[in-house]
Amino acid sequence: MKDGFIRVAVATPALRVADCPYNAEQTILHMQAAEKQHVALLVFPELGLTAYTCGDLFLQPTLLNGAVAALKQVVEASAHLQVIAIVGLPLLWRGKLYNCGVVVHQGAILGVVPKTHLPNYQEYYEKRWFTPAPSSKGLIEILGCKCPFGTDIIFCSSQVENFTFAIEICEDASSLTPPSTRHAQAGAFIIANLSASNELVGKAAYREQLVKGRSSALISAYLYANAGSGESTTDMVFAGHNLLAENGIILKACEVPFEGILTSEIDVNRLANERLRNTTFEAPNEEVYSFVEFSHVVTKTSLEREFNRHPFVPAAGPDRTQRCKSILMVQSLGLGARLKHIKAKKVVIGVSGGLDSTLALLVAVEAFDRLKLPRSGILAITMPCFGTTAKTLENAEALAAALKVTLRKIDITKAVLQHFEDIGHDQNVHDVTYENSQARERTQVLMDIANAESAIVVGTGDLSELALGWATYNGDHMSMYGVNASVPKTLIRHLIEYYGESSDSKSLKKVLLDIADTPVSPELLPARNGEISQVTEDIVGPYELHDFFLYYTIRWAFDPRKVYRLAKIAFKGLYEATTILSWLKLFYRRFFAQQFKRSCLPDGPKVGSVSLSPRGDWRMPSDASVAVWLEALEDL
Repeated sequence: MKDGFIRVAVATPALRVADCPYNAEQTILHMQAAEKQHVALLVFPELGLTAYTCGDLFLQPTLLNGAVAALKQVVEASAHLQVIAIVGLPLLWRGKLYNCGVVVHQGAILGVVPKTHLPNYQEYYEKRWFTPAPSSKGLIEILGCKCPFGTDIIFCSSQVENFTFAIEICEDASSLTPPSTRHAQAGAFIIANLSASNELVGKAAYREQLVKGRSSALISAYLYANAGSGESTTDMVFAGHNLLAENGIILKACEVPFEGILTSEIDVNRLANERLRNTTFEAPNEEVYSFVEFSHVVTKTSLEREFNRHPFVPAAGPDRTQRCKSILMVQSLGLGARLKHIKAKKVVIGVSGGLDSTLALLVAVEAFDRLKLPRSGILAITMPCFGTTAKTLENAEALAAALKVTLRKIDITKAVLQHFEDIGHDQNVHDVTYENSQARERTQVLMDIANAESAIVVGTGDLSELALGWATYNGDHMSMYGVNASVPKTLIRHLIEYYGESSDSKSLKKVLLDIADTPVSPELLPARNGEISQVTEDIVGPYELHDFFLYYTIRWAFDPRKVYRLAKIAFKGLYEATTILSWLKLFYRRFFAQQFKRSCLPDGPKVGSVSLSPRGDWRMPSDASVAVWLEALEDL
């Protein structure tokens, strides 16, 4: 449960209709199995101790007494377990029969939640037997104890902050006013749904959409436990379609038919952070709620969840293709709208033959095509100097030719050498002045050409470089519109490959794939034997690590130790733990130290969930101290 990870599960046991002792035994077996898997919260299907399909037997005292006896078996068995179980059964309260979820923990009943919305259409006739949940809450006497009874109950851990859960039952989720909305407002981060949803053509997809939608709207986890094949098949078939979701993402979904336990971990701290930043999430409605505390043993949850090494990049396939298509559309729409607004018909782009400038050029082409402007108005300027290699220069020229844009080659060597003479810098000293003089000369050339051509300079710097401050202040750091400002380095290569693979031009595809295969380099130091001598990732570290750190630090506000823990899991077998820790510390140092560059960024379109724009997503003082973040990593 360290770092907010709670292991949860939904279960569909084998059952027999109206055989309460058997159903209790199967429930207990699944509780014991969940305990061995260190599950903290286990949810069973709707009316699981009797079966959902008992029909008019629900009006028989024998069945109702049998259900209570089965609950007693479950409660007694729970005395020796840590797992919290939520089981379903019919219960009488003040002379009415209710379809209930009962929370059982360590030999006690913590509370009883009745179903609010009873379906009474098509194959469902619940109002024939049950009463909708009352608007008021009270106490129910069961197995010799008085327990909270009502819909407005939240169960809260005494030991783990944000480990809070509430219950709704089947139809409640798809009603016009789901109880889970109130539950989330009042502070529940996990919603447990005991369900009995039969199988129909297309219904599985509907359930997935429903569970994803509810978890997303509520910024919560959603545990959906469905009735299985032991139910009566007189009129319906059940198959145990179980789902575990977190904030709009399905963490686990079983293949049907299913009997057994489906487990995953819920990150309740992540949910809390997301609610904190979401200012439209309504304030807690706590006045009408009962808060029931439970105590449990806190252990470190071993993680079965997978963490994508490249969180900005979807897995290969249709999702990645669609993501690439969407990003290029947003970038080109942004640039196009800016050109239309200022009535500009030309842009200037410094093209190096590297990844970032290639993407910026592709975006410009898309924007010009959308505006029906001639591509000749795209001025691709290549400016070789001390570190330029033949390969990157040839790729820049080939790219411009394949895209049919205007190419200008301006060798800046003499201008930079003159600058060195002017400021008294020894050209043999390859220090930061040596490097930045080239970057600033290139920017000056681009800006002056833009003035001469009534054009704007399109920036090429990307999100990863902005996070690390890997840009020359007032050099490549500056432009008139930065189309790559919220695109991370790990994604840019895929965007270029996508563009190449989808192109009908063999020459364009060839050069784009070659560019995608070129090491990332600013090419500001002299080449060695015609090859790139300055590989960026050898200096600042692997971009895949830094993009991982950036995503979890900024998007989810994880603390450094948690980021480190997840990075070790994601990159196991690729990087040693000491290597990850070293680059993580560098990430924090550079991120804090380089904020001053981000404080004066040019405009640029936001394309994903992470942006460092000082006008939008990220507002940070340039002189903030990194000490606390680094101290958190000291004893690892």
